[in-house]
Amino acid sequence: MKKLMGVALAAVGVMTMASGAQAAQGCGPGGHRGPYGHCRPNRGPMMRPGAPVLVVGNFYRGHGYWDGRRYWQHRDRWHGGWRYR
Repeated sequence: MKKLMGVALAAVGVMTMASGAQAAQGCGPGGHRGPYGHCRPNRGPMMRPGAPVLVVGNFYRGHGYWDGRRYWQHRDRWHGGWRYR
């Protein structure tokens, strides 16, 4: 029984050290490791001071309507909501 407990404690120690090494990932702030181990930027809103904030449904001159993912040139009422084309 003592041998089994010793092996279990050693396994937990090795797992703890390994998980601590992988947590940093070495990509810096705003990045993470991709599926092949390369650093990739995080997606989502960038919280930089002074950065413009895009609002869903607003028309931006020269771009179009912003729907949260991309710009659309036309927007119509459709079944109680908006349809972008």
